[in-house]
Amino acid sequence: MQINWFIIGIGVTAAVVLLFRDWRLTVAALLLNYLASALFLAEQQFVPPDLAFLGRAISSLVLVKVITGFAVTMILGVTALTFEGEYGLESLDEFGLAELRRAARVAQRQQANAPFQLSDYVLPFWASVLALLASLTLPRVYPIAPTEASDFAWYWLALTGLLTLATASDLLKVGLGLLLCVSSIDLLYTAVVSAPQASGLNVVPVALLSLFNILLALAIAYLSGLLYGRLKTLELSELYKR
Repeated sequence: MQINWFIIGIGVTAAVVLLFRDWRLTVAALLLNYLASALFLAEQQFVPPDLAFLGRAISSLVLVKVITGFAVTMILGVTALTFEGEYGLESLDEFGLAELRRAARVAQRQQANAPFQLSDYVLPFWASVLALLASLTLPRVYPIAPTEASDFAWYWLALTGLLTLATASDLLKVGLGLLLCVSSIDLLYTAVVSAPQASGLNVVPVALLSLFNILLALAIAYLSGLLYGRLKTLELSELYKR
């Protein structure tokens, strides 16, 4: 049995988004997930190649998905980098600055005392195991896409996206979960409509899905700005303390 490395790439990168909390890992994993998905679609040849790139024929669909992935992850990366620092300090008075510095020192001490807590990863780990078992079973029980590999890929993206939403502790990770769910819909649509008996791929829905990915990333960036501007954090738990 031949190993499909693009499927492994989709699986591993989505699992990283689900398991880890550091935005540097999760945003980078999301970018690699977009690239792996694009290469998987090219390998499955759902759409005939119509472009020449580096001496190889590729589909313009793959290029669109790669550009979308870079745009989405750049928006999220800039957002996370912006709100990681001391944003908006120029608008605070002397007492506000002192209180913010005191809170920052307390947070740093707490982080130093507990740099890694295994309990934070228990639920995401077992959620990923459950998603893996479901993604291996559902293509045999309820196949939708024309190939079993496509079924596994979109089931896996959908389940990891939903479980990321369920276990997210900050707004940025909520956005990552939503984007994984949209990627699963994108992959399923491309696979189903490109089947021999289907109507064929239409450029308008593909463009709308890519645009929706970018707009969703912009919406997450905007909401992150609102949350950080009010609470000075992206942690969702702070919403219940106010």
